[in-house]
Amino acid sequence: MIDNFPRIKLGHFPTPIEYLANITEYLGGPEIFIKRDDCTGLATGGNKTRKLEFIMPDALNSKADLVVTVGAIQSNHARQTAASCAILGIKCLIVLEQRVADATEAYMNSGNVFLNQLFDAEMVLCPIGRDIQEYASEIMGIKISEGKKPYFIPVGGSNHLGELGYIECMREIEEHDKDSLFTHIVLATGSGGTQAGLVAGKKVYSSNAQIIGISIKDKRNDQEEKVLKLTNNSCDYIGIEHTSRDEVIAFDDYVGEGYAIPTEGMKHAVKLMASKEAILLDPVYTGKAFAGLVDLAQKGHFKKTDKILFIHTGGSAAFPAFEWAFK
Repeated sequence: MIDNFPRIKLGHFPTPIEYLANITEYLGGPEIFIKRDDCTGLATGGNKTRKLEFIMPDALNSKADLVVTVGAIQSNHARQTAASCAILGIKCLIVLEQRVADATEAYMNSGNVFLNQLFDAEMVLCPIGRDIQEYASEIMGIKISEGKKPYFIPVGGSNHLGELGYIECMREIEEHDKDSLFTHIVLATGSGGTQAGLVAGKKVYSSNAQIIGISIKDKRNDQEEKVLKLTNNSCDYIGIEHTSRDEVIAFDDYVGEGYAIPTEGMKHAVKLMASKEAILLDPVYTGKAFAGLVDLAQKGHFKKTDKILFIHTGGSAAFPAFEWAFK
């Protein structure tokens, strides 16, 4: 089904699925597997590469000479968008939002910000108190008046095009898991497009796995409603029936004080994965999501016989900006 939509190769697919034997032993069950979307290859990898493979053809078809997107200071989406623009020869402008109070110099200038510079992206800091979408629209208006043809990509690449990437990811999962052994798929959920694509993909490929999002920003009901809306937008776009409300699950217990603000659970999860499996999570998304998975397992949310697939959405490029949090 997804083969009918325009796509540009930007990453390495399918990404590996690995068994986390040491983590499984540590938890005493259930069995834990990991989908390595940190290995997509584009600019240190990450989940946005899948989305951009379907979004960037639309930008090219619109004859855009400038791609504009938005995100937090250490946005992984911004980094991968800048990299895709570099490959395709399109100028990239990123409007960045300061979401962390009293941010360190490293947070403001290293990690993904430094990589954006290497990819020759222009970065503009949204004034505090301004709506970032409105501010980006104003900038696009200025660029249009200067004769540019900008193309806007929403935060996280979370729209009906980007979600095609995670419908495709579900196909990879189902082709790997031919006997439908995975009982749950767990991932970080923020802008919502990755979870929405997986939920739509579950419907397309008749998966039996329960998809659980671990919110890194919003309250449970708000996150679930956002993901449901995105999912059904995708269902409309590809021509299938809407999904039901009960297929969208998000836990908000692991956000802590807010987006990108480190938690003790995140730090423990990052260190656990590094010391047991030599896999680097990230402090904003996968660290909090894996903290949720570990906590749910230890609280008996899963059966010992369950087989859980954790989606590693990347983000370790941001670590230099968060070194302070681990001291």
